[in-house]
Amino acid sequence: MTLRLVDSHCHLDDSKFDEDREQVIERARAAGVERLMAIGTGDGPPDLEVAVRQADRYPFVYATIGVHPHDASKASEGTFARLSELARHRKVLAIGEIGLDYHYDFSPRDVQRAVFERQLAVAADAGKPIVIHTRESWDDTLAMLRESWRGSGIMHCFTGDEAQARQALELGFHLSFGGVLTFPKAEAVRAAARITPNDRLLVETDCPYLAPVPHRGKRNEPAYLVDTVTRLADVRGQAPEQVAEITTANWERLCLR
Repeated sequence: MTLRLVDSHCHLDDSKFDEDREQVIERARAAGVERLMAIGTGDGPPDLEVAVRQADRYPFVYATIGVHPHDASKASEGTFARLSELARHRKVLAIGEIGLDYHYDFSPRDVQRAVFERQLAVAADAGKPIVIHTRESWDDTLAMLRESWRGSGIMHCFTGDEAQARQALELGFHLSFGGVLTFPKAEAVRAAARITPNDRLLVETDCPYLAPVPHRGKRNEPAYLVDTVTRLADVRGQAPEQVAEITTANWERLCLR
């Protein structure tokens, strides 16, 4: 039986797909990935439309828009104005991935926080959910969300533990699990997946990054979502078909409202 899936987070614009993007998309569709949410951060401002271009080309591709924390230093007043305009595009479903990343500090932390807050305001004005990137910045990310966000959203590529999962769930977020869930040493992530309620569960590839076992070390692609869903189902004691049905319905309810 072919699973009916939504890849809730993929970077279809990435240069790693330049040679065979059409074939990658065909393989995804053949594997049961019926819809894909392309993430619109790209290489950062001034180009804010990388995912919109993908969504305009394919009827089953949808888009997000946003400035990744790595690129926060590139943002200007014009950036936020353009994001507000793009948020009205019929296929833009969310603002993201946005948040904080203290691992690389490619942009100063105070700038990251300021740009994150501005984008929360854009999302609130547009009535769109947000897609959160947080790395080595959990406390600050949650503090800002508690202070400045009253809407819905996705904790993208959730790699936290059970306690962090509970914090995010208490704030009303969905948790999206990707290839990391399949890694041998990722027991904390699997513990978080076990306690995530059915109605808050999502799946993603984050391709071309973080390919699941048995593709680890290779370029990730949306077709590999099947491997993550199969492992997630095993972790949760559910059938893969049930996980596929649950996560697809959750994405539709959150993003297609």
